[in-house]
Amino acid sequence: MLIAQALVLLAGAATTWLVVSVVGPGIFHEHLRRAGVGQTSTEAAHVEEAFGSALLIALGVALTASVLLALGATAFFTRRVQRSTTAVADSASKIAGGHYESRVPSPGLGAEFDQLATTINDLARRLGDVESTRRRLLADLAHEMRTPLGSIEAHLEALEDGIRTLDAETLEVLHNSTGRLHRLAEDITAVSHAEEGGLDTRPVDTEASVLVETAAAAAYDAYAAKRVRLSVDVALGCTVSVDPDRMGQVLGNLLDNALQHTPPGGLVTVIVREPEPRWVEITVVDDGEGIDPEHLAHIFERFYRADPARSRAHGGSGIGLTISRALVEAQGGGLSAASPGRGHGASFTIRLPAARSAPAAHPSPRR
Repeated sequence: MLIAQALVLLAGAATTWLVVSVVGPGIFHEHLRRAGVGQTSTEAAHVEEAFGSALLIALGVALTASVLLALGATAFFTRRVQRSTTAVADSASKIAGGHYESRVPSPGLGAEFDQLATTINDLARRLGDVESTRRRLLADLAHEMRTPLGSIEAHLEALEDGIRTLDAETLEVLHNSTGRLHRLAEDITAVSHAEEGGLDTRPVDTEASVLVETAAAAAYDAYAAKRVRLSVDVALGCTVSVDPDRMGQVLGNLLDNALQHTPPGGLVTVIVREPEPRWVEITVVDDGEGIDPEHLAHIFERFYRADPARSRAHGGSGIGLTISRALVEAQGGGLSAASPGRGHGASFTIRLPAARSAPAAHPSPRR
C-alpha cells in the first residue's frame, strides 16, 4: 500500500511539473505582450527566463516537500494499519488453531476497525464456549454411559463366573441399566431433532388448564411419595395452539425437575396466566434448593448440572431442560428460568402464543 501511494504521489507531482512548465511560460508571455513589452526586447527575454526559472524552482521545492510529507504520513498510517491487520490475522490464525483465548486489541483507527476487533473477540469467546460445552458434553456422555455399562458388564461377568444366578434381581438390574441407556439415546435424539427443526408436531387449540392438570395428575403419585405438595393455580380461558403430547413432555420434565430439587414438605405450584392478549405463560414455581446466579445462564445446556453429584444420583440423562426448551421453541414459544439464589427456590416459565380460535373440548382431570 505504501508503494502504491508513493507511485500515485510521484505521478501527480510529475504531471503537475509538466503542465506548469508547458503552460506557464506561454501565459506569462501573453501577459507581457498585453503590457506592451516587445517580443524582441532583451529585457522581456530576461523577465521570461527569470519567471520560468523561479516558477520551476518554487514548484519543484513545493512538490518535493509535499511528496515527502505525504509519503511520511502514508508510511505512518500504513504501519498502523499493517500492525492492526497483522494482529487480526495472527488472532484469527490462533483461533483456527484452537487457541480461543486469543484477543485482538483495539487498533485505534476508527469505529470500523474497533468493530472488527470486537467481532473477532466475540467470535473467539463464542467458539471457546462451544468448545468447552463440547468437551463437557463428551465427558458427561461418557460418564452417563459408563455407569450402566459397568453395571451390565459386572453382572454378566458374575453370571459367567457362577457368582450370581439369572434370578429376578439380576434381571431387574440388567433391565434398569439397559433402560437407562435407551432413555439416554432417546433424549439425545429428541433434542437433536428439536434443535435442527426436524421435530414432528401436531398443534391443536387447547386450554392451558387442561395441559397443566393432565401433567399434574400424572405427577401426583411421585409427589405424594416424596411428601411434596403440588398446587395448580389456573386462569381459565387461556388457550394455546400446541402439540398436547409434546407440551405434556415439557411439563412432565419441569415437574420432575422441581420435585428433584424440592425437599419433603415443600411446595411446587403451577401457575397459568395470560399477561397480554397474544401470550400465555405457564410457570412452575418451587420453594426448594434454588439456583445460583452463575448457573442460570447454563442450565439449559446439554448435560449441564449445577450439582453434578446429586443430579446423577437420580439417574436422569441431564438434558431434560434442554429438550424442554427445544420443544417449546419448536412451537413458537420460549422457556426461561429465574431464581433469587441458593435456598430460595426457582421458577421456570413457558411462554406460548395464544390461540386465535376457540379451544376444543377436553376432559379436565383433577386431583
